[in-house]
Amino acid sequence: MAQEDIAAQEQAQPGFSIEKIYVKDASLEIPNAPQIFTDRTQPKVSIELGNSAQMLEEGVFEVAIKVTVTSKIEDKTVFLVEVTQAGIFQIRNVPEDSIEMIAGITCPNILFPYAREAVSDLVVRAGFPSVLLNPINFEALFAQQKQQQAEAALSATKQ
Repeated sequence: MAQEDIAAQEQAQPGFSIEKIYVKDASLEIPNAPQIFTDRTQPKVSIELGNSAQMLEEGVFEVAIKVTVTSKIEDKTVFLVEVTQAGIFQIRNVPEDSIEMIAGITCPNILFPYAREAVSDLVVRAGFPSVLLNPINFEALFAQQKQQQAEAALSATKQ
């Protein structure tokens, strides 16, 4: 085989690689400091999670997960932490529906440990006990999003 044929075959092979992982955005708010530090009541912690993907160029995507952790005592916010953990991924020669699954499942699974560490680090630096986020089943989240999209499309066609 000629060298060009081998190179062309290698370029046509499906490929996935991590180009860059970074914190795209991070914020910490402690609106009731310093008084909140004297309250010994156990706060309630809520977590919100979202993810997004966008094509930067052919075969190159930015995928981001946004984690929001809110800690409250009754109606007072103890702290609010938001972290958007992002990555640039190369996804080449993969069918379109597989790209969507990779960007919605594989990439968030890679990014989540970094987001968990960033959230925990911000909370500890703010003077609070560490918040350890439980693992997330991105496959189930992806399936749920697809089902909601299908239901929304179905209800839109019925109107």
